[in-house]
Amino acid sequence: MSIGTSPSAQWLQLNQDANEFRKSRGEALHDDIVTSIYRQAETIADSVVHVDRCDGRTDWDRRIDDLVTSRYFGYPLMLLLLAGVFWLTISGANYPSQALAWLLFGLEEKITLLFQVVGAPAWLHGMLVLGVYRTLAWVVSVMLPPMAIFFPLFTLLEDLGYLPRVAFNLDQLFRRACAHGKQALTMAMGFGCNAAGVVSARIIDSPRERMIAILTNNFVPCNGRFPTLMAMAMIFMGMDVASAYRGLVAAGVIVGLVLVGIIVTLLVSWGLSKTLLRGVPSSFTLELPPYRKPQVWRVIVRSIFDRTLFVLWRAIVVAAPAGVLIWILANIDIGDFSLVQLAAGWLDPFGQLIGLDGFILLAFLLGLPANEIVIPILMMCYLSVGSMLELDSLAAMRELLVRHGWTWLTALNMMLFSLLHFPCGTTLLTIKKETGSWKWTLWAAVIPTVIAIAVTFLTAQGARLLGLV
Repeated sequence: MSIGTSPSAQWLQLNQDANEFRKSRGEALHDDIVTSIYRQAETIADSVVHVDRCDGRTDWDRRIDDLVTSRYFGYPLMLLLLAGVFWLTISGANYPSQALAWLLFGLEEKITLLFQVVGAPAWLHGMLVLGVYRTLAWVVSVMLPPMAIFFPLFTLLEDLGYLPRVAFNLDQLFRRACAHGKQALTMAMGFGCNAAGVVSARIIDSPRERMIAILTNNFVPCNGRFPTLMAMAMIFMGMDVASAYRGLVAAGVIVGLVLVGIIVTLLVSWGLSKTLLRGVPSSFTLELPPYRKPQVWRVIVRSIFDRTLFVLWRAIVVAAPAGVLIWILANIDIGDFSLVQLAAGWLDPFGQLIGLDGFILLAFLLGLPANEIVIPILMMCYLSVGSMLELDSLAAMRELLVRHGWTWLTALNMMLFSLLHFPCGTTLLTIKKETGSWKWTLWAAVIPTVIAIAVTFLTAQGARLLGLV
């Protein structure tokens, strides 16, 4: 710096030098300072505290951390553990879901008999029983068992002290995306329910990075979308292999879709940090807590009441009006067509452009209150009946879909659109509550929808261009 420069020029040069220093050494300097503080703390503690290791006991916390946070073993172990949680959730929820569906739809017959006894008009029975009750029955039977398994398992990992290790492992990836390492925890919560993932973003102190976590949580599939993904994977990806390997192939497809969702989460986080939510990622100093024995019963009770029933109640409140709307659209005719058929015909050209059809797009639109009802709505539309239903086997569903022009490309784009499209009504209401802004709620719906359309369009046009369909 020359002596003759003006004070303002000197100040400008110093400011530029400071910015360059922050860019080049900011993170490293922060890490050095924190490391120095902890080393000094250890030195002081060692000078006044004596730990007797003559009894042969091992520092298991440190040994386990050397493995689970290892550069080489940390990611594989994390994926295996999360895959185990997903497998337990999916496998364990099958029979409870079937039993709950049998119970709830068995009650439907008795409710119908009650309507007949009191002489209720057919339209009232159709709206309240075939519309509202049947919608709620699908939502409860599909949502409750997976959440009742996933949330306690996830809370047990949290109580054990493993989740901070997940954030530690993924911190570098999210920092490169200009996001926060704790976003990994909110993303993991989204596998159970995206609304719960949005609420869990409260653990992020930075408003900018908390907003990024909220806007991108939808890109991991919640338990409401897993039934659609599993059905499509089993019908079109697993049916052509031996029965012993169908589950394995379907699971591989779903794992691939989950990885796609994680990659999109990182890319969109980076894009938001460069456009709508510009800023430098805040420093993230995480002190790994010691492992501890989970308090199993307390964890189970807390997760069921604070998470499972809370999220289920929100889904019920949003899904009940949807049942009325679906029944009305399917039972009001204009000429020779119902409102459902007319709406699907209007949407069909755009649906074909992105590898779907008008009925699929209509099912997603009508399924806004809850992702669980997308498949039943689609079956109702294809069969042109006036109430929601689900076929009794995957083979029967495949036959119906193929009869309506479905190919493996339709199934793939159905899964991609289900993975990436707008959040459900429950999640949107939660985003509005957490952000206090309709503007950010609208962005939370627009961003994933645009990405879903772009991905399915490119997939469909690419497959057609290559002659794969």
